[in-house]
Amino acid sequence: MSVPAVKSAQRREREKIAAWARDRTADPATIFLDTETTGLGRDAEIIDLGVVDSHGNVLIDSLIAPRLPIPPETTRVHGIVDADVIGAPNWIDIYPILAALLRDRPVVVYNADFDRRMIAGCCTSFGIEGETAEWHCAMRQYAAWAGVRSSHKRQRYRLHKLGDALAAFDLPPGGHRALSDALACRRLIEALAASEF
Repeated sequence: MSVPAVKSAQRREREKIAAWARDRTADPATIFLDTETTGLGRDAEIIDLGVVDSHGNVLIDSLIAPRLPIPPETTRVHGIVDADVIGAPNWIDIYPILAALLRDRPVVVYNADFDRRMIAGCCTSFGIEGETAEWHCAMRQYAAWAGVRSSHKRQRYRLHKLGDALAAFDLPPGGHRALSDALACRRLIEALAASEF
C-alpha cells in the first residue's frame, strides 16, 4: 500500500473513531467506569469503583471491602491498603447501585475486557447475576486511532496505557484510582470526539 493510501486509510479510521466518540459523549445514557482491584487473576476482587456520567457527574465513588487482604504488589499500583477499606461496603452492598446504572446502557471503559471480567467475577463469587450493558473499550478505540501496528497476531493495533493515550492529547494522567481514571477516560473520549485528522 502506498504512503498516500496508508494516510487515507488512517484518516478514515480516525474519522470513524471520532464519530464513535461523538456518539458516546452526546448520549446522555453513556457512563464511564473504572475499577481498581486486588490483582489480575480469577480470584481478584474490586476494591475501588468509579462511575461518572457523560457530563462528568460522579455517580459512584466507593472503596469496596474485599474478603481477603490486599496484596502489597497491587497496593504499589493504586495505593489502596487494607486500612483504607475498613468499614467500606462489600460487593454485595455496592452492586445493586452499579447494576441500576449498568442496565442496558452504554458503558465506556479503558480496557473494558478487564473491568467487565472483574465485575462478572465479583458477581459470580457472590452468586449474583450480572446486568446487561453495552460495553465499549476506549483502549481499543484509542489503539486504532493511534494506528501503531501490533506484533501480536490476535490484535491489529498496539494497545497503550491510559496515561500514554492522555498524553497524546496533552491531558493530565488519571492517577490509578477508579474515579480519577473514569474521569480521565471521559476526557480522552471527548478529545477523540474533537480530534482533527
